[in-house]
Amino acid sequence: MAAGIRAPEPRVLVCLGALLARWGAAGLEAVVIGEVHENITLHCGNISGPRGLVTWYRNDSEPVFLLSSNSSLLPAEPRFSLANASSLHIEALSLLDEGNYTCREDLNETRWFQVWLQVASGPYEVEVTISSTGTLPNGTLYAAQGSQVDFSCSSSSWPSPMVEWWFRAPDSRSEPFGNNLTVSCFALLLMSTNLQGNYTCSAMNMLSGRHRKVTTELLVYYPPPSAPQCWAEMSPGSFKLQLTCRWDGGYPDPDFLWTEEPGGVVVGSSKLGVEMLNQSQLSDGKKFKCVGSHIVGPESGASCIVQIRSPSLLLSEPMKTCFIGGNVTLTCQVSGAYPSAKILWLRNLTQPETVIQPNSHYLITQNGQSSTLTIHNCSQDLDEGYYVCRAENPVGVREVDIWLSVKEPLNVGGIVGTIVSLLLLGLAIISGLMLYYSPVFCWKVGNTFRGQDMDDVMVLVDSEEEDVEEEEDAAEVEEEEANEREEVPKEIHKHGHIHRVTALVNGNVDQMGNGLQALQDDSSEQQSDIVQEDDRPV
Repeated sequence: MAAGIRAPEPRVLVCLGALLARWGAAGLEAVVIGEVHENITLHCGNISGPRGLVTWYRNDSEPVFLLSSNSSLLPAEPRFSLANASSLHIEALSLLDEGNYTCREDLNETRWFQVWLQVASGPYEVEVTISSTGTLPNGTLYAAQGSQVDFSCSSSSWPSPMVEWWFRAPDSRSEPFGNNLTVSCFALLLMSTNLQGNYTCSAMNMLSGRHRKVTTELLVYYPPPSAPQCWAEMSPGSFKLQLTCRWDGGYPDPDFLWTEEPGGVVVGSSKLGVEMLNQSQLSDGKKFKCVGSHIVGPESGASCIVQIRSPSLLLSEPMKTCFIGGNVTLTCQVSGAYPSAKILWLRNLTQPETVIQPNSHYLITQNGQSSTLTIHNCSQDLDEGYYVCRAENPVGVREVDIWLSVKEPLNVGGIVGTIVSLLLLGLAIISGLMLYYSPVFCWKVGNTFRGQDMDDVMVLVDSEEEDVEEEEDAAEVEEEEANEREEVPKEIHKHGHIHRVTALVNGNVDQMGNGLQALQDDSSEQQSDIVQEDDRPV
């Protein structure tokens, strides 16, 4: 202690210690709370008006002098000063300043006032740990769906703080996850999308009421559940090839990489999965591969392949015919084109750039990769000639020609009538010739049905005008046979007969019956003559 400063007498301090112990037991002390690194003022009782000599002590195992209103006594530390002639002002509190303080006032009498100083520290920092997560470039954490995530929060504070966890999902209110006096830890075993949001850890000093909190955003990511799909198509408004790759159903959106196969030459990469290719990059049969990668896997990604091809034309009727005033349909079938080909109809090879536009005369329909051109009310001057079917995609172009002939319509009724008339006329001629020139044929046919000898002769007379000629011929035949019998009587056969049959073709049945009766009589007479000749002596 500096020279000239008078220290309190030991006897006074002993008495003071006994008195403070008695006050502490009675609970008469005031409580003042301060924070580390801050200033605080301890009042010597709640008294207004003139004050006497004031002395402050620190009560540890023994009372320690701190400060007095007696100017001749220097303070124990520069941090201590007297405020309002009685209060103890302490600057830059530390945890060591916590304890019991006693104020002694000597005016008309000696009065003692005790103050209990509590010093709080923090919380200054809140430490949050979320494990089994990844970190984005901006510092945001993410976890894979279905994984386990552990949470912990702590803070340096005196006394130990109250730690709480709060969760707030998007577009909802905050809700607590639990609390603990020292540290708060918990685990989420199966992360799901409804657990995505902001996690807040709050640490509060229960002595000073000071609190701090830290909010951490946690995202829940998941890859698409199915394989990616990719395709090629013509770009709208241009003749370029557009490659498109889709891998839907995941969060966040994956990244896409297009390469040429084989070789792996990179065509392009993007978030959209769409790439435009120029004509120089295309050839028939070339393959392109799309690889989709997601932030939570799989590590090798997922892929799909497209192969482009130029169109091929299949045409079964290179020539078509249409009658004037009629309708005709031309068909064009495309196969093997990828992406799908655009089908156009053109008129004449001399002007292939002239594309046929649909109107009342031309009707164009397309179903898939098959197109038809229907021409109504065909005209020889307007419609006859070559038609071109053109199929084109960014990979190639194919064309095929169809020749259309336009003719006068045929009179089908007249043609059929003429054919029928000719057939009937031919049949009549053939029948007449057979009846007129082949009587022996008819006689043989008759013998076949009657079962008679081949020596029988049947003569058919077509009409009554030939009856006279028949009779003359029959008489000549009888004379010749009589002469033969006279010359060679021994060669006469017993059953040789000559029958005269007169057939009436004019449909007179009665006369036909008379003819048959005459035939029978004649036959009986001839048989009697033959018998008589047999009985004659030779």
